Amino acid sequence: MTLRPALLAAAILATPAAAQDIDAANITDTVRTLASDQFQGRAPGTVGEERTIGYLIGRLQALGLEPAGTNGGWTQPVPLLHTALGSPVKLQFERASHHNYQPLVQGTDIYVSTLQPNDVAKVAAAPLVFVGYGVSAPERGWDDFKGADLKGKVAVFLINDPDFVAGVDEPVAGKFGGKTMTYYGRWTYKFEEAARRGAVAALIVHDTDGVGYGWNVVKSGGGENYGLVVPPEKRTSLALQGWIAHDVADKLFGDVGLDLNQLRVAARRSDFRPVDLRGVTLEAEIPVKHEVVQSQNVLAKIPGTKRPDEVVMYGAHWDAYGEGKPDEQGRIYRAGANDDALGVAGLFEIARNFKAASAPDRSILFAFWTAEERGLLGSEAYAQNPLYPPEKTVANLGLDILQTAGKAKDVILVGKGQGSLEDDLARLAAKQGRSVSVESLPERGLFYRADHFSMAKRGVPVLLMMGIAGASDLVNGGKAAGQKWVDDYTGKCYHQACDAWGPKWNLDGAVQDIQVFYQIGDELARSGKWPGWKDGSEFKAIRDASAAARK
Repeated sequence: MTLRPALLAAAILATPAAAQDIDAANITDTVRTLASDQFQGRAPGTVGEERTIGYLIGRLQALGLEPAGTNGGWTQPVPLLHTALGSPVKLQFERASHHNYQPLVQGTDIYVSTLQPNDVAKVAAAPLVFVGYGVSAPERGWDDFKGADLKGKVAVFLINDPDFVAGVDEPVAGKFGGKTMTYYGRWTYKFEEAARRGAVAALIVHDTDGVGYGWNVVKSGGGENYGLVVPPEKRTSLALQGWIAHDVADKLFGDVGLDLNQLRVAARRSDFRPVDLRGVTLEAEIPVKHEVVQSQNVLAKIPGTKRPDEVVMYGAHWDAYGEGKPDEQGRIYRAGANDDALGVAGLFEIARNFKAASAPDRSILFAFWTAEERGLLGSEAYAQNPLYPPEKTVANLGLDILQTAGKAKDVILVGKGQGSLEDDLARLAAKQGRSVSVESLPERGLFYRADHFSMAKRGVPVLLMMGIAGASDLVNGGKAAGQKWVDDYTGKCYHQACDAWGPKWNLDGAVQDIQVFYQIGDELARSGKWPGWKDGSEFKAIRDASAAARK
């Protein structure tokens, strides 16, 4: 399609309207534009990014927002490290007692990548140690490490939480939320913990149920990885990080007289201690291509009139997956019409409504993140170098994938029990005649897999709207129709070229969700209310520590 001039389109959409007038036609226009071939799939560091950034800024200017980025500009620079492993020169387990080697096939037996900007990823005869679930949670009375020294070693983890598969009669049952994953269960936490303890490599035993996806998804990265550019003293200690196939791990443990199934049970007890793999070492020498990719967040604001230093933040990611192999229709761009051009469009509509209303007491910040698809990197870059203090950030409200199957009788809650914002969601959804349904697969940890999480880690109360978290109870077709939409989208088009706008899209449900998010932010922006975390949340203590700043 031909791209209309950005400023002209923005001027049309900036026409004042009544508050809460979320317009599906405006949303459609934005999505069709951002998901068009002219934006080339919106991959960071590409021509597609340049065009996307220009488009976003043009729209925000025409809507009357002010720049909120670095040095008074519209953007915040986000340098990204991009690495890609080549064919291994050496990748194997060695058993010292038998002087024999077990070659490992990348993508079959093991899957690894690196976030070190070195020409070669090397691991020299590093001993393996099994650390169970690798959890250090003093607030839950849990420590899997018991003071073990991991420096120069390979840490081997189980995925998910210690109570994920626990029976109801086991002492650990419910200690980490049961089927609902905590951050301790995420692979990102396990790699971070291994690095904090100086490990040279970290491997997670793959389990489809525990991680929520198969080995095919694990290996789909092709040995590539992205991270934030950091100074040498802050680089990860991990030369390699990744996964070991379930059957390969079982055999590895068995060959040294250990039963991994028994160790899985032992790891569900608080008295678990790390177990050395009796003389087994990892040796690796893999060439690495690495480069720095320059990318940007886009930030805009509506200043508050009474408490401008207190900020209500909305967020959505602008990036998608760029160019890929042609699909059945010959489409090469994975343009993310729903994930997350639809979220971006929602933010524009929220901003338009705020500008049509009276000025807020608190400032409202609109964040359009880069590199979400590369590991929440744009939002993490902001969280590490915030332009507005987290302790004075009232809340982060994130839009990332909305259902396009029509009006719903409910709204899907991601992260039940985390914070008080879920109570606001229930109250305002009820005014729409809707109830709240809890995400259907909390064990997949969606709460930790979207950009709002970068702010949650700094204690900022958050709320995520994500349509694939559960089957909406649709007005037409009920839960069955809602589940069909989720299955069709996640099974066919998630991160694929067919995540494209289509004439069958029905945005009535998305409009409902955007409306309730507008209302939540509007209440916060016109009051002195400070939402918080609920007891039991792993983020409550972080927020509590900065309570004096909000008095």
